[in-house]
Amino acid sequence: MAFQDQKVVVAGGSSGIGWATAKHFAREGATVTVTGRNMEKLRAAEKEGFIARRVDSTDRAALDQFFAELGHFDHMVITTSGGKGMGEFSSLSLNTLREGFAEKFWPQLETMQAALPFIRPGGSVTLITAISSMAKRTGTSGLAAINGALELMLPILAQELKTIRFNAVLPGVVDTPWWDFIPAENKKAAFANFTAGIPAGRAAQPEEIANVIVFLAGNAYMTGKVIGCDGGMS
Repeated sequence: MAFQDQKVVVAGGSSGIGWATAKHFAREGATVTVTGRNMEKLRAAEKEGFIARRVDSTDRAALDQFFAELGHFDHMVITTSGGKGMGEFSSLSLNTLREGFAEKFWPQLETMQAALPFIRPGGSVTLITAISSMAKRTGTSGLAAINGALELMLPILAQELKTIRFNAVLPGVVDTPWWDFIPAENKKAAFANFTAGIPAGRAAQPEEIANVIVFLAGNAYMTGKVIGCDGGMS
């Protein structure tokens, strides 16, 4: 069990990719703490044996308190996300794009910075961004800016903070609750439309993304890397 006796924090880990990742780490022997804002999902995680804490990743004081109470740990995965910033640039609301940065870019940085004093040497941070930073598809310039900004920082952080490894995983279309804004009866057709032109020809399952995240955390020679798991979309 690769993570036996190690402690892992999955921020935003109560659903979707984060939840799949938390379960994968647990199967590998880790003690896993998941954070989120949905108390119902957090209580469900506790019933399955996870440590679950309500933490708002936009609240730096709450983050500082959480990590101080948690103490030292080995690996962190940050899956906090948002859905704003999509649209062709000529008509894209820049206020909406600012909100997109506020939902994802700043919470991921706040979480990462607050955690740094508590990550043990040899540990890792893995961000979940999105393939929009690389795919160069129309209507995604705003999303590319948000995710690309996070990814550009990682090789520099890997140089500045050499005792901690920094990586990112870039999912493509993944069948998670993030897509619940689409009515259930239309979701299958929407996924087919979004993935028709990619080699894999389908949406990913959260567990497939989790496999890559756990690999990055477990491989002590991987740092400063940005890895797409997108079915060939990029």
